[in-house]
Amino acid sequence: MADDTSEAGGATRQLTADADLDEERSTRGQLIIKDRAVSRIAVAAALQVPGVVRQRGGLSRLTGRDLPRAEVSMGTESVAVTLYIAVAWPCPIALLSREVHREVGDRIAALSGLPMDQLHVVVAAAVPTAAPEGAEVDSQQFAAPGAALVPSRAPITRPAAAPVALLFACALLVLAVLTGREFLIAHEVIAPAAWLRNSIEWSARQHWEPWMVPAAAAAVFAGLVLIFVAVKPRIRTHLPLGDAGSAVVWVRPTDVARMCSAQARTVAGVRSVQTIVDGKRTTVRVSPDGEVAAPALESAVRDAVEPGLATLATPRPLRVRIGKVRG
Repeated sequence: MADDTSEAGGATRQLTADADLDEERSTRGQLIIKDRAVSRIAVAAALQVPGVVRQRGGLSRLTGRDLPRAEVSMGTESVAVTLYIAVAWPCPIALLSREVHREVGDRIAALSGLPMDQLHVVVAAAVPTAAPEGAEVDSQQFAAPGAALVPSRAPITRPAAAPVALLFACALLVLAVLTGREFLIAHEVIAPAAWLRNSIEWSARQHWEPWMVPAAAAAVFAGLVLIFVAVKPRIRTHLPLGDAGSAVVWVRPTDVARMCSAQARTVAGVRSVQTIVDGKRTTVRVSPDGEVAAPALESAVRDAVEPGLATLATPRPLRVRIGKVRG
């Protein structure tokens, strides 16, 4: 009987202790981590990676589109982040992105206690940096031990024969449909006029006609054109950055033109800039703002634009044209 009493007393004390613990937990509240806090952790961690720079200026001050910035999606047990960064160019972007993944993921997991579910790194801007003369960028500074920098394939246009192949594919599909129609007519499933049979019989009854000479010449010309488009090499659509033999990043000529225009606008006395990048040269047309000596303005624009063009594997010769002052 005494044992039963002691067991009942122990159970009562246990229930009392559990109730006190539940009451204590209820008075503690709960921990809530806001998206903004995780965003700031991600931005701070990204800035710790060599090569990631902070970019401000222009409309970004009004719209809050500074770089780096992070868009965070919080889950109950994990977090997903889309991180927009600006990099100091030249740098190995693929390897830098890998380092950003590691640094940001570790920092968020350590400070917030939430594991990283997804992390998307978007390189939104490349800021040219003036490296000391003769200095080279170490492509392996972000790589893991034993990792090698793998050159990427050159972006090129689709084959010139692609439209012709598409046309022939459509023609073969039409021929297949007509052949099936002739099959159904031959087996008396349907009873319309036989197009293919009648066309072949009409062709067999034809004799020499004067129009056959130009038709044969046109056929020969069409055959030569098809052979040309079949063997024509595809054109590169992008320009390589760094060494052409081991290029990892490629940019469009439009991006190069925008970079040159942005650098030229930093020169005092420049009102507007238009840049054209073609296969032979880079032409920067400048409209001056006020009475500025053309030779001095041309030299200043050239000094501002040439460092950016020097990052290309095959820089286009730079030509600067100074327009007239607009009233």
